[in-house]
Amino acid sequence: MISCSDVREANPGRRKLIERAAWGAGLSMLSPALMAQTVAADAPVSPAVTKLVEDFAKGAKLQSEGLKLDLPVLGDNPASVPVKVSVTLPISERSYCEELIVIAESNPQPLASTFHFTPYMGTAEAAIRLRLIASQNIRALARMSDGKVLTARQFIEVAPGSCGL
Repeated sequence: MISCSDVREANPGRRKLIERAAWGAGLSMLSPALMAQTVAADAPVSPAVTKLVEDFAKGAKLQSEGLKLDLPVLGDNPASVPVKVSVTLPISERSYCEELIVIAESNPQPLASTFHFTPYMGTAEAAIRLRLIASQNIRALARMSDGKVLTARQFIEVAPGSCGL
């Protein structure tokens, strides 16, 4: 009679094959949000978007902490995609969000919206609906009163044909 340990010792290649198959099956079950973030990192950035970001940052280093971008992974209606942006850092008279912009990177006019805030607002958040021409990255940038520039970026897949473009 052959035991499991005999099979493992007799055929180490088979064990590796089973391990790799299990690993591959696990990758295919990653959440769509994680998969979208992987795609977003590889997406090219147009010169117009690069210029927008550079002009907004005014030489400051972009920080990925402190800004939350909330949008669906799949936009089933590209004519009206909900996007919410909020600064998660504490707001005070010394440190508050002065300006916040939202960029739809693949749209013909990438700058989607601009918002201005004061320290007396107590919060820095905005909710909008975007019309998207294709699956793309949405980027938000926030300029703080102390000179920090916060950034967040997320990929959204849009359903084709729904927009009428």
